[in-house]
Amino acid sequence: MSRIVIIGAGQAGAALAAKLRGLGHQGPITLTGEEAAPPYQRPPLSKKYLLGEIGAERLYLRPAEFYAEHRIELRLGLRGARIDRAARVVEADGTAIGYDMLALTTGAVPRRLPAAMGGDLGGVHVVRTLADVDAMAPAFRDGARVLIVGGGYIGLEAAAVAAARGLKVTLIEAADRILQRVACAETSDWFRALHRGHGVDLREGTGLVRLSGDGHVRAAELSDGTRLSVDFVIAGIGVTPATDLAEAAGLTIADGIAVDTLGQTSDPAIWAAGDCASFPWRGGRLRLESVQNAIDQAETVAANMLGAGLSYDPKPWFWSDQYDVKLQIAGLNTGFDRVVVRPGEKAGISHWYYRGADLLAVDAMNEPRAYMTAKRLIEAGRSPDPALVADPAVDLKTLMAA
Repeated sequence: MSRIVIIGAGQAGAALAAKLRGLGHQGPITLTGEEAAPPYQRPPLSKKYLLGEIGAERLYLRPAEFYAEHRIELRLGLRGARIDRAARVVEADGTAIGYDMLALTTGAVPRRLPAAMGGDLGGVHVVRTLADVDAMAPAFRDGARVLIVGGGYIGLEAAAVAAARGLKVTLIEAADRILQRVACAETSDWFRALHRGHGVDLREGTGLVRLSGDGHVRAAELSDGTRLSVDFVIAGIGVTPATDLAEAAGLTIADGIAVDTLGQTSDPAIWAAGDCASFPWRGGRLRLESVQNAIDQAETVAANMLGAGLSYDPKPWFWSDQYDVKLQIAGLNTGFDRVVVRPGEKAGISHWYYRGADLLAVDAMNEPRAYMTAKRLIEAGRSPDPALVADPAVDLKTLMAA
């Protein structure tokens, strides 16, 4: 019976281990993670957990006894230091773990502000792990001044929590608009108005020059000439795939650990899934940072490690919670050339992305019915007439039948 070792105890690693057992694998499974906590959900960290609405135990993907009951050896606090591909051994913190097949689910690491810019001062935080959020939580006190660097979803979610907690929030985005990399101008406009309506000082086209302080950050100099007094800073400037271990082992890297459609790396005994992996997609390569991809790709890899031969074809979906707004996204908007705006019920709205006549994706703000309709259409490869989508008098059921 093959011994399978999984490095990375996040969403993908946990899903892969559970799926292996669910598919009947009887051999040993070892799941290793760098953090002390068992596998947990990351999305609520910058939302309900930071707000104090849920405790750490509510984040855990499985109860602790699940791993023992399913004979999954969970080894926490270990760093995958080296892979000996010839011997098929992982060396982690002085421990050697042999494998027949290895899966890398190492995730991604947050980009940090450079030390030369003051990024190593105390009070400068990132949002990725439970420890990251625990470290910044005491600073979330009424009236505190926070600077958030980056207008992507992580930065906007942190701004929403901070504003809701009564902090004085300044958010800067170096690009011309927030969400520029991931969303259309209409979605950016909508969220800009939302945050400014909640008192966030949101500045686009504004970069950070430097942070300063006496060991702890006290001030920020911005590219517009402003000097701000701050109590702490959150950097939400993206992530990079965690490929160091794979690269040192000589595996092929291409915007992540390069895998084929099955999830296999350039070494047939090593597989990869989740935020760390890039895979073939529509003539190019794609790497997705989402819960959907972490679970679906990991479960496909689990099946393929057991010989299923399944090609991974993602059906992407994402979400973001900000204030009382739930943003739901289906599909990928890459290459869109038109956005159709559909007014919804009450204050809801949805933005439908088209390339020519083809529906690619949707952003739905407090519009769950529009989201579900668009998601089904996209997954079925169907594209309703944009004129029907734009007309709020046209029932969503009609779009499904069109």
